[in-house]
Amino acid sequence: MNKSASNENRSASELIDQRIADLADWRGATLSRMRELIKDADPDVVEEWKWMGTPVWSHDGIICTGESYKAVVKLTFAKGASLKDPSKLFNSSLDGNTRRAIDIHEGEEVDARAFKTLVRAAIDLNASAVAAKSKAKAKPARVKKAT
Repeated sequence: MNKSASNENRSASELIDQRIADLADWRGATLSRMRELIKDADPDVVEEWKWMGTPVWSHDGIICTGESYKAVVKLTFAKGASLKDPSKLFNSSLDGNTRRAIDIHEGEEVDARAFKTLVRAAIDLNASAVAAKSKAKAKPARVKKAT
């Protein structure tokens, strides 16, 4: 059975479990820890597997992705540029207008409380966008009176 066919029948959570196990080093442990913090911040978070193998956490839209590279685990927040980050967790992708990322290197720890606050802020931002779209759709169209 080829790898892509075997992935088709597995849930995103199972695929993320497998990614963590396959890393089998500090990157797997780091990705696992950050995943748990995301779930702690939002027990209703949805885990997804997108773009040919990227873990994604969503709630009313993408919260963040979790990528692993040789020297870093990168958590990219889809709307990070719109989030307040008083603890200065964002340390990567700072030049863009939309995304912001947290690069975690071997031996580094991320402040759990500050990270969970950032996750909740991302969820709130997604929820406000969903609410605004719903409100816009609910407005009746204005009809001009003939003169």
